[in-house]
Amino acid sequence: MSDLFVGTPAAPDAQQPGSARLPGKAAGRGAASTAAQGTHANADAPPKQVPLAEAMRPRHLDEVIGQQHLLGPGKPLRQAFASGNPHSMILWGPPGVGKTTLARLMAGAFAMEFIAVSAVLGGVKDIREAVDRARDTQARTGQSTVVFVDEVHRFNKAQQDAFLPHVESGLFVFVGATTENPSFEVVGALLSRAAVYVLEPLTDADLASLLESARARHLPEVEIDADARRMLIEVADGDARRMLNTLEVVGNGAAAAGHAVDAAYLRDALPATLRRFDNRGDNFLDQISALHKAVRGSDPDAALYWLMRMLDGGTDPLYVARRTIRMASEDVGLADPRALQIALEAAQAYERLGSPEGELALAGAIVYMAIAPKSNAVYAAFNAAKAFVAADRTRPVPMHLRNAPTRLMKDLGHGKGYRYAHDEQDAFAAGETYLPEGMAPPGWYEPTNRGLEQRIAEHLARLRERNAQAAAPTDPDTP
Repeated sequence: MSDLFVGTPAAPDAQQPGSARLPGKAAGRGAASTAAQGTHANADAPPKQVPLAEAMRPRHLDEVIGQQHLLGPGKPLRQAFASGNPHSMILWGPPGVGKTTLARLMAGAFAMEFIAVSAVLGGVKDIREAVDRARDTQARTGQSTVVFVDEVHRFNKAQQDAFLPHVESGLFVFVGATTENPSFEVVGALLSRAAVYVLEPLTDADLASLLESARARHLPEVEIDADARRMLIEVADGDARRMLNTLEVVGNGAAAAGHAVDAAYLRDALPATLRRFDNRGDNFLDQISALHKAVRGSDPDAALYWLMRMLDGGTDPLYVARRTIRMASEDVGLADPRALQIALEAAQAYERLGSPEGELALAGAIVYMAIAPKSNAVYAAFNAAKAFVAADRTRPVPMHLRNAPTRLMKDLGHGKGYRYAHDEQDAFAAGETYLPEGMAPPGWYEPTNRGLEQRIAEHLARLRERNAQAAAPTDPDTP
C-alpha cells in the first residue's frame, strides 16, 4: 500500500532490479520501482490484484498531490531533489500523506538502491541484512543505499542506535517515517543526523483531484454523484490511502452490480468509520490540548467542539472527566471552588450512566469550566512551592509548631509558645509565624481579582495588615 497517489499508474507490484525487500514488508511498500525515476515504460492498466492505492502511486515528483509547503518551487524537498545530493531525513506526518512515496521517489531520482525495513515486524536481524546489502551495493557501484524505516518510532533505542555508524559513514541515506513526534520517539543522535520534514493531511481539494483521477483511470464505468464524492472525502479525513481503499471497495461493488454510487449506496456499503484518533499519539495529545486551551480561553463553543471530536473519535469519556477535574483545579481554581465539585459530579454521573447519557454531564461540566471565572493562582503557587522545596535545604520545624504527644517532647520544648488561633480574636493569632526560622514569606499565592478570589485577596490583605501591626515595635509613649 502507498501513502501518496496520483498520476500515471505504477508498474505491476513485482520485485524490481536494484531494489530489496526485507522480510516482514508487504509487497508494494518494500519494492522500489523504476517508475520512481520518472520513466513511463509501463503505462498500461495494472493487473487487478494490484490495489488501487498502489496503482495510483506517483512515478515522478511532479505527480505528487499535496505537501506543497515541501515540494513547491523553491521549497526544501524540491531543492533537495534538485541538488543531486541526497540526505538523511525523518518524514513526520499522519497516515496516507506520502511518506513512503517520497522515500521511493528519492531513491529513483538518484538511481540508488532502495531497502525498506518495517519497524513493526522487523528487528536487529533485518538491520544487519540491510547493512550487508548496502555494503554489497557500495562495493559494486560505489553508491550509498536509501534505507527506508517505516514506523521508525517503534524501534527501541538500541535498534535506532544500530543505524548511526552507517549513516555516519555514508553507507546509508536514512529515511525514517513516523506518525509520532520524532522529538520524543527518535533518539537524539539519529535525529541530529537527519532533517525533519513535517507532512500534512491532504486537503479536500487534494483528495477531490485524486478521487477524480483514480475514478477516470480505473473505474471509468462507475458514476459517483457529488454527495458521494463529498462523503468519500470526509471519510478519508486527509488520508489518501484510506480514500482510495474505500473507493476501490465501493467502486468494484457498484461496477459489478451496475449501480451508480450515491450517498445512500455509500452509507450501505461502508462500515462505521471513525475519524483519525489515536489514544496515545500526537493527534490525541493535540486534541486534548485544544480542549484544555478552549476552556482556559473561556470559549464554550470551541470547548464543546473539541469534546465532541474526541468522543466521536472513540476516546474514553472517563479520560475526559479526569481532564475536566484537572481544568477545575488548574484554570478555575479558587475563583470558583464550585467548578471542582461540578467536575467530580460529572465524572460520577458518567460512571453511573455510561454512554451516551453520561456524556451530557461531561458536556455540562466542560461548558461550566469554560464560562467560570479563571484563576491559576493556586496552580502557580503550587509549582513555585514545589520548585523551592526541591532546591532548598532541609529546614527544621520550629519548636512552637512541633507536635508534643509525650511528656518527654513537652520537656524538650516541643509546642512551647504555640498560640491556638481559635482562642484569639477572629480565630487569628496576629503576628504568629508558621514558616521555618529565617525564611522570609515567599508570597507564592497571589489571588486574582476575579470571582471568589477577589474576596479572598481582600481577606488576606486584612490579615497581613494585622500581622504587620503585631510585629511593629510598641511606642512606650503611646497610651
